[in-house]
Amino acid sequence: MPRKALCNFVLCALSLLLISQQPLAQSDGLTAKVDAVFASYNKPDSPGCALGVIKNGKLIYTRGYGLANLEHNLPNGAEIVYDIGSTSKQFTAASILLLAQQGKLALDDDVRKLIPELPQYQKPITIRHLLQHTSGLRDYLTLFSLAGVNFDDTTTENDALKIILRQQGLNFAPGDEWLYSNSGFFLLSIIVKRASGKSLAEFARDQIFAPLGMTHTLILDNHKRLVPRRATGYSPAPGGGWQIEMSNFEQTGDGAVQTSINDLLLWDRNFYEPKVGGAALLKQLHEVGALNSGEKHGYAAGLFVDEYKGLRRVAHGGAWAGFRAELLRFPDQQFSVACLCNLGTTNPSQLALRVADVYLADQFKTDALVKADAPSATNAPVSAAPVTLSESELQAKVGLYRNAASGELRRITQRDGKLRVDPFGPNSIELIPLGKDRFRVASNGNEIAFETAAGQSQLKLTRNGRTEIFASVPTAAPTGEDLAAYAGRYFSPELDTTFDLQVGPGGLAFSGKDAPKRPLLPTYRDGFISSGVLFEFQRDAQHKISGFTLSAGRIRHVRFVREGATSETKRD
Repeated sequence: MPRKALCNFVLCALSLLLISQQPLAQSDGLTAKVDAVFASYNKPDSPGCALGVIKNGKLIYTRGYGLANLEHNLPNGAEIVYDIGSTSKQFTAASILLLAQQGKLALDDDVRKLIPELPQYQKPITIRHLLQHTSGLRDYLTLFSLAGVNFDDTTTENDALKIILRQQGLNFAPGDEWLYSNSGFFLLSIIVKRASGKSLAEFARDQIFAPLGMTHTLILDNHKRLVPRRATGYSPAPGGGWQIEMSNFEQTGDGAVQTSINDLLLWDRNFYEPKVGGAALLKQLHEVGALNSGEKHGYAAGLFVDEYKGLRRVAHGGAWAGFRAELLRFPDQQFSVACLCNLGTTNPSQLALRVADVYLADQFKTDALVKADAPSATNAPVSAAPVTLSESELQAKVGLYRNAASGELRRITQRDGKLRVDPFGPNSIELIPLGKDRFRVASNGNEIAFETAAGQSQLKLTRNGRTEIFASVPTAAPTGEDLAAYAGRYFSPELDTTFDLQVGPGGLAFSGKDAPKRPLLPTYRDGFISSGVLFEFQRDAQHKISGFTLSAGRIRHVRFVREGATSETKRD
């Protein structure tokens, strides 16, 4: 048989085998309801998802929707291997906890004990801080993006480590706040290597995957390695159709686990009958951490722990390249949903919840609000009926508000008799009035309250169970002459990159390494924003622009210095 014909025969046979393994429809009608959740992906020419519903340690329903590989017409399914992105973090956490059990490290060790080259900040960062996203370390993926790293290129462990070591400051003092950071979990992979003498990929294989029989699971630290039965990741192509969206990154810890629904079943069983780590490991994996203030933050060790409709929930999602993932567990019901997708526009966290809604409908507490006291909360509490406010009552809230700690901005506008919040993204979001000064964000259920403190208007945003204060700031409308003062070349030693700022017909714009010019939108005096990145300019003793700092989501106040500027700077 010719080689091409043989390959086609093997692929077709595998496809038929996978299809034949799909379960028969259940008589209780649950199957039809679940399949309806995935209807938009259950197409012969689309990427999609693999689903596994687990009850009492057994797969009670599994099915693939759409194709794992469009070029070979290979369907998604329980045996297909997917990149699970940040869902990987629980395996990194388990590796660290196993090393602690073996006496090779302690969770309250200073990270510099094993990574002495890390800068010595004002307060020590512990391994526990890394595990719980309270280290204050800037997120290296955001730093990569600002430094001009092409995410289609290959990056290595050394590349990630170098940019973290360059950071001269933290987002906040260790333990003061909770802020998701991939840097912490990447550094945990370095700690595993130095404490055990094995790479994280080797350690997890020997200590977790092999003992549990997870024979199709691995941590991919070599982008050239062959991964049997691996799905291809996709994203929508400009003009229609699909394009391949894969990653060549080789650093691990924050992601990189490749696994299947069938193997995640074995990992899920370990949470009830632990073959790896024993009861002590399970306790530590679920132990929610606290800030220096004593406030619980809802994140344990690579897992979010909270409640959904009155039931305890343990979960973690993942998103990387063209892959999306969710492993959702209701431990008291011994019920889990694993949803692994190979299309970058899917939302498996929501899909998994909709599946749980089908199976656990009679167990949810119908009068219970979804608790939002953890950063993972998918739904925030919804309380109070909407009210009607006058135009003048709405107009009084319009303005620009800034969070002094993070640099985040919120712009409140009024249109068509409705108040809207604009986080300087592509779309503004309606605010539903619940009272004269209290509103609900229509898209996610977060709440916003307006008040006056010390004569200054404030916006209080409640999300993830915590309240953040945004103070009102006057907006700026700089002239062309004003903008010219900001033009110049600026270098960041923390990113090892230079930005050029120029004034053109469209106003002030900046460009960086291998990046086109992007406009800078003026906000308040010496503050500009571009695609969610906040530029805050500093002035020297002569009030001339001397530099700026960048803040963007998971990074705060990265320094840039203007060429030829003096070292003495201040904020006017």
